[in-house]
Amino acid sequence: MRRAMELAAHAETQGEVPVGAVLVKDGEIIAEGWNESIGQHDATAHAEMQTIRKAGEVLENYRLLDTTLYVTLEPCPMCAGALLHSRVKRIVFGAPDLKAGAAGTVLNLFEHQAAYHYADVEKGLLEDECRVQLQAFFKRRRKEKKKERKAMQILEIKSGQEKEG
Repeated sequence: MRRAMELAAHAETQGEVPVGAVLVKDGEIIAEGWNESIGQHDATAHAEMQTIRKAGEVLENYRLLDTTLYVTLEPCPMCAGALLHSRVKRIVFGAPDLKAGAAGTVLNLFEHQAAYHYADVEKGLLEDECRVQLQAFFKRRRKEKKKERKAMQILEIKSGQEKEG
């Protein structure tokens, strides 16, 4: 999970939501990824998706049997579906996703009756650290957006004054 957190920090330096993931097989990291949706202009470029794509290439198989995914944020429904389809055996996540968590927080696709494959889910590994990393990012982002809105208001006021004068 520490490596996943490093990857999340890298995502943040790229202007992405700081989520990182690593896939482990037989005690070795075989693939890793981080959020790249903004930079790649691809809504599916979540950390989990990037990681399982790379792992499929490494293993030359989309079935990622007997693997464990470590991810800093609980998978969303899209990622949960892909993890199930790729047969990842175990998912370990740090922080719960209170809005879109699909591994037990909002819904649990890993235990849903319609699932054709099941995975073991472990939640809360380094939860506080993962949550703080995400919260700091969104707090900073809200502050930046507020600053941008204020700057736009000032520009609009100045523009209006120039038209009057």
